[in-house]
Amino acid sequence: MSNVMKGLLYSASHEWVKKLNDEEVLIGISDFAAKELGSIVFVDRPEVGDTVEAETEFGAVESVKAASDLISPVSGEVLAINEDLVGEPELVNEDPYSAWLIKVRLDRPEELENLLSSETYEESL
Repeated sequence: MSNVMKGLLYSASHEWVKKLNDEEVLIGISDFAAKELGSIVFVDRPEVGDTVEAETEFGAVESVKAASDLISPVSGEVLAINEDLVGEPELVNEDPYSAWLIKVRLDRPEELENLLSSETYEESL
């Protein structure tokens, strides 16, 4: 059984979104996605200053089993990347809800309304 963290929003492609304030969010992958991938060996993400678009690829996660595209749940500017993952991508496996991937300033905050609640996401699994 996968751990679904309460209070986060989720996409159907298994990314989570943590609202920091009205303009900024953190994005990561769910426990379900991390377990499905297996041992993560590399995380490819955009650079600070790049923009991401909702429902489009913004990077990839590579594991010993497979590579999987990361699909952005929201649109906006990348404000930060989690530098800890550069040398230790396995942190995503250890705690996917602490090992965020990117921090984004939202272009369209209303896109958050299209995401799943933790309860709905858990039911979808």
